[in-house]
Amino acid sequence: MHQTHIRHRLEGIRAKQPWLVLSAAEKFHVATSDNPAISHFYSFEAGNPGPETVAIPDGCVDVLFDCDASQPTAEVFGTPMSAIGIELKSRHRYFGVRFASGIIPDCMKLSAQELIEHHYSLLDVIPQTEQLFEAIVSQNNFADQVAICQSFFAGKTPRPMAPLTQAVVRFIFEHQGNIRLDELADVTGYTTRTIQRQFLADIGMSPKQFSRIIRCQSAVYQINHSSTVTFSDIAFDLGFSDQPHFLREFKKLVHATPMSYQSQVKQQTYYDRIQYL
Repeated sequence: MHQTHIRHRLEGIRAKQPWLVLSAAEKFHVATSDNPAISHFYSFEAGNPGPETVAIPDGCVDVLFDCDASQPTAEVFGTPMSAIGIELKSRHRYFGVRFASGIIPDCMKLSAQELIEHHYSLLDVIPQTEQLFEAIVSQNNFADQVAICQSFFAGKTPRPMAPLTQAVVRFIFEHQGNIRLDELADVTGYTTRTIQRQFLADIGMSPKQFSRIIRCQSAVYQINHSSTVTFSDIAFDLGFSDQPHFLREFKKLVHATPMSYQSQVKQQTYYDRIQYL
């Protein structure tokens, strides 16, 4: 598919894991979902041994299958809160499903807080996934893996979220994470204490922490999807007090300065690696 088309379709996916894309040996396959609880599916073969792959905060829950024929695994990953290293095995083929930011499948036997910065065996946290696991890891075709996963999660509802939390999540997204707790109190009519208590129960983190993640993802999105970008403009648009504050925050959450990140994404032909289903 032409790079421009790839770029336009990727604009619909706001939960970015750029270092995962760049860790692929060749193509990084992506498919969107007709299930609103799921952001997208992805598949890739890990490249040769090199620097540790980094996961960045995205507010999402991922299920990642290692489809190695001799020792397949499947793990559930909660969002990190800052950039962390993850281990990928060279030349192993991976298939993943990323749920939308803030969404937790109700079938998971974990609280929202237990998922944050942790990972678990899929078979331990979602009942009756043995057949799903066997079907995914034994299948070499990405489209078939997507269909299998779509079918499994079609009957699974997202964990119920209080209307207050839904409103707060919506406001955070609308403002790209650039919104204060007192502003959330003004627009919802609830006290900051009530907002924080309910949000923590539903999402597993505070509204401030979630806003920080969405603001970071918004910066990554702008760098990825803008042919020309000024870091001072991004800092201003996202409400940072000054550019140095933005640079420090970006480096902590993305594991690179904005300039270094932009350079690496361009040098390693980020969009050339992505193949849409």
